Amino acid sequence: MDLKGTLTQIILAAMPIPEKEDSPPLILETPKNADHGDIAVPCFLLAKQLKRSPHDIAKEVSTKIQDPLVTDIQVIGPYLNLFLNRKEVSGGILDQIITKKGNYGSNTDGSNAYVPIDLSGPNIAKPFSMGHLRSTMIGNAIANLSAKNGYRPVRINHLGDWGTQFGKLIAAYLKWGEKEKVKQHPIIELLRLYVKFHDKAQHHTELNDEGRRYFKLLEDGDPQTRELWEWFREESIQEFSRIYDLLGVSFDYLQGEAFYNDKMDEVVDILTKNQLLQESEGALVVRLDEHDIPPCIIQKSDGATIYATRDFATALYRKRNFDFSRSLYVVGSEQSLHFEQLKLVLEKAGFDWAKDMIHVPFGMMLQNGKKMSTRKGRVILLEEVLMESVELAKQIIKEKNPSLENKDEVARQVGIGAVIFQDLKHFRTNDVEFSFEQMLNFDGETGPYLQYTHARCHSLLRKAGDFTPSIGQTIDEIEAWPVITHLSQFGEVVKQAWNDYDPSKISRYSLDLARTFNHYYAKVRILDSDQKEVRLHLVYAVATVLKECLRLLGIQAPTAM
Repeated sequence: MDLKGTLTQIILAAMPIPEKEDSPPLILETPKNADHGDIAVPCFLLAKQLKRSPHDIAKEVSTKIQDPLVTDIQVIGPYLNLFLNRKEVSGGILDQIITKKGNYGSNTDGSNAYVPIDLSGPNIAKPFSMGHLRSTMIGNAIANLSAKNGYRPVRINHLGDWGTQFGKLIAAYLKWGEKEKVKQHPIIELLRLYVKFHDKAQHHTELNDEGRRYFKLLEDGDPQTRELWEWFREESIQEFSRIYDLLGVSFDYLQGEAFYNDKMDEVVDILTKNQLLQESEGALVVRLDEHDIPPCIIQKSDGATIYATRDFATALYRKRNFDFSRSLYVVGSEQSLHFEQLKLVLEKAGFDWAKDMIHVPFGMMLQNGKKMSTRKGRVILLEEVLMESVELAKQIIKEKNPSLENKDEVARQVGIGAVIFQDLKHFRTNDVEFSFEQMLNFDGETGPYLQYTHARCHSLLRKAGDFTPSIGQTIDEIEAWPVITHLSQFGEVVKQAWNDYDPSKISRYSLDLARTFNHYYAKVRILDSDQKEVRLHLVYAVATVLKECLRLLGIQAPTAM
């Protein structure tokens, strides 16, 4: 049951709206005082539209509503206050959850349209650091939300495997690298070489020219540089795959920037035919003066392309292959100007679908208030954090539940879930300060708290023995009502989280649901009660929705902890 949607229709049908007038936007609130009903509807907006007092409108509407969902109506000042039939509402909610299970809260708004989602995108030959967690898990959660809202997500890992930095890395390897050292510890050794190059280049600027020269050789297909690049890329993908397996993230396409290397000429041709390219200090640019932003560089003075060129080619490729309804780029906030330039250049070239390309920015993962930097060697490896979190979970399980079956698997689910949730509970554009203490804290507003509540529900269901959920159950008790009303809001939250590309809305909702249920659990007896059967149905419903919340966030839901 979409309780809010159903009530909206009931109220609008009773509103005195002239035929020529559009329906006003309705706001449904929860009264602060429970004695004032279950739903409060302020009538200010309609009063402005109809030029009547909100109190008079509320009085008129109160006489016209006749529906089994509503048992009583009060008018308090400008508010229309509804008292709901708790048996009717609870029965509808429980029946839907039992019938739909994991599909509860889903909708078909997307009509199965494709949504390519550009997420993660780490640079090859560099370690997978904590800084990469955000794009990976925010993007993965948004992909899950898109499917929940009826779209067809296409997860694309747009690897950073092209660009001047690889010319610099190749130059560093040829100057200081040793093959055996790279074979033994590929990513660690390549990072060391990369950092050394930048340290040296601060005092020997000619090294930067050398790096650019090697990248141009790579673009032109030079066999030696190509062989080294392929080696670095293969080692990196193996390293990344291990991290993605730990996180439970998979991709439909692994297409890095290099995939578009043979598609650059078309970009230059399109912009040339549209007379958009201008020369600036030897480089080719598209000017965007009319938008008061810097020009977009398409080709550098040495003929090498830049990431804007590759992203133009990427956009063309994705539109042709997926005919997307929207295309998302889950990339840090610092790239906002780049995506603004990209969309404007595409629009100037005549591609009106550029408006459907959406940059989904997020804040930085900070360390002591500063951005983590591979170039400066200031990184925290994500795998190390995940493993430390798993070990901490093992210790806690050993202390609190040593007889638990599958301890190692549960510890993995809990430890990794803690790291993921600590990120996704924040609104994505906020910067997040990395802290071991917060990341590995299992108390309070955490992933383990949600997992524990889910496991508690399943413990109750197991102790009940022969419990099997069935439709037709209703629950009419004041203690259960906050849980029922919270369950009824899930579908609306799913829509809001998708529309705002904001997984933290699911995080906040799930925390509120867990707290509300635990408050209920502390107030009533479940297994030794004459209300046992219906209360177990409520427990089952909470477990089902909590599991789905965790799934949307990319977190597993153990049934015992």
